[in-house]
Amino acid sequence: MDGALLSDTFVELTDTMVAGFDVIDFLHVLTDRSVQLLDVAAAGLLLADPRGELRVVAASSEAVRLLELFQIQSDQGPCLDCFRSGQPVQAADVAAEAQRWPRFAPAAGQAGFGAVQALPMRLREQVIGALNLFRTGPGAFDPAEVRVGQALADVATISLLQERNMRHTDTLNEQLQTALNSRVIIEQAKGKLAERLGLDMDQAFNLLRDSARTSNRRLSDLAQAFVNGTDALAGLNVSRSQPRASVGRPPRRPGS
Repeated sequence: MDGALLSDTFVELTDTMVAGFDVIDFLHVLTDRSVQLLDVAAAGLLLADPRGELRVVAASSEAVRLLELFQIQSDQGPCLDCFRSGQPVQAADVAAEAQRWPRFAPAAGQAGFGAVQALPMRLREQVIGALNLFRTGPGAFDPAEVRVGQALADVATISLLQERNMRHTDTLNEQLQTALNSRVIIEQAKGKLAERLGLDMDQAFNLLRDSARTSNRRLSDLAQAFVNGTDALAGLNVSRSQPRASVGRPPRRPGS
């Protein structure tokens, strides 16, 4: 494990005092760093809405985003069990869990995943979501890496609560609802951009996210402007949409 990247990640996940703090981008940092730091192929993040229903808010790839959506729609899987129990749930061999999760298990295999570790995003007794780590092949997760993954989830949860207090958001539910609403707009923008430029969904999202960072705008604000037609995102370089081998800390926004 890259010790320097791990240290930088913890700093990044606790620095919510920047001007124009972007919740969605923050949660994507969590999934991106989980993949970079741990022996996993993909990561997804589910948060509960004010009614307690889980929603997909961040994913390291389109494949895992769709699998997370399927998990919610079929109302079964390790991530839902993790959220409901508030405890980590591991499936070292998803194919062997067909009796436990008859719809999720084959869907995970078809998506190319053989093992999953779900970690609760929890503060004391309140569980707000789950961080889900996926591997392509079966096999138990390293306990040391599971502890790191849980630490990342814990720090992100505390940071979200800290940011809420700083911005004087009335309730955690209000903050999470804002994030969920933003996710819908971002998905619309991602689909529109993918169709316009002939990109896959992962490339379209990376391009949209890079553009937001370069222009020091919130990802959701840029997505809304693109969907509304008030920002055509002229001059985008399609090559920038390619996945980056290593990602450093995003640039600070003005006033940070």
